[in-house]
Amino acid sequence: MTTSVCTSASRAVAASAGHPRYTSFSSYVRARGPVLLRTARSLTANPSDAEDLLQTALTKTYVAWERIEDHRALDGYVRRALVNTRTSQWRKRKVDEFACEELPEKEAAPAPDPAERQALHDAMWHAVMKLPDRQRAMVVLRYYEDLSEVQTADVLGVSIGTVKSAVSRALGKLREDPELNPVR
Repeated sequence: MTTSVCTSASRAVAASAGHPRYTSFSSYVRARGPVLLRTARSLTANPSDAEDLLQTALTKTYVAWERIEDHRALDGYVRRALVNTRTSQWRKRKVDEFACEELPEKEAAPAPDPAERQALHDAMWHAVMKLPDRQRAMVVLRYYEDLSEVQTADVLGVSIGTVKSAVSRALGKLREDPELNPVR
């Protein structure tokens, strides 16, 4: 089924078939088409793109057919139309698309389950609460309050070595806590 646009276009071509411009242009294309197609193929990597490029350049030539004064220079005119059209296509194409086996976009990491996060938080806090008071205070200041060893020692009024050894013993106890084993 043809649309009215296709029907009117085919009528226009049929009406112009007897026109002298159409006759001289079609004889030029028949005579020089293969040479011009080779030129178009040298401008593109794909033979189908070369055919499209030549069609576009010939369309531009047909529109300007009556303005071209020297028909002996038609090859030069069409070659210039080929180069200009290809340059315009190249400039319009900002990003080339390349086929690849893997998608370049990485899938976003799944968001952690809030229930699992809360369970981990509760288990950890329960294990910290089982530590002796002094070790618990040092672990809370170092890891929950994010204080340095020097700051923790100043707050508790102990030496830095005491903080280091007490925190080390507390972390050892947390590693051995059976309630935290499933979390690892």
